[in-house]
Amino acid sequence: MSSVLKISEAASLALHSMILLAQNRDEPVSVKYMSKRLDVSANHLSKVMQRLVKSGLVNSIKGNRGGFKLGISPGKVSLLDIYESIDGKFSPSSCLLDKNKCEHECILGGLVKSVNKQVEEHFKNTKLTSFISK
Repeated sequence: MSSVLKISEAASLALHSMILLAQNRDEPVSVKYMSKRLDVSANHLSKVMQRLVKSGLVNSIKGNRGGFKLGISPGKVSLLDIYESIDGKFSPSSCLLDKNKCEHECILGGLVKSVNKQVEEHFKNTKLTSFISK
């Protein structure tokens, strides 16, 4: 069964890699380590990590024991911050076809709008600290 919720692969990688950085914040985390943990392309992940560096959410550490570390305290970073650093401003459509041109009432009523609002609220209210073991 496919998922109804659609998030770009880059945004998904950013969300998951930021959680790994939050969980390992005492030392730099390599792309190699993250790509193995997430079972994704190291090349694609490297590009995503550079976008996170550019946004200021992540710091890049050069050298043999280098990698990436959070650039901001995990309590100050929401999932929405991460999502928007990759895919831009969260601006959901209320139409599955992203057209709003149907000649009839929406087959899903207000469901699409409601689900998008729930996702936005969840992203806005969930900080990286939610994923760190106490």
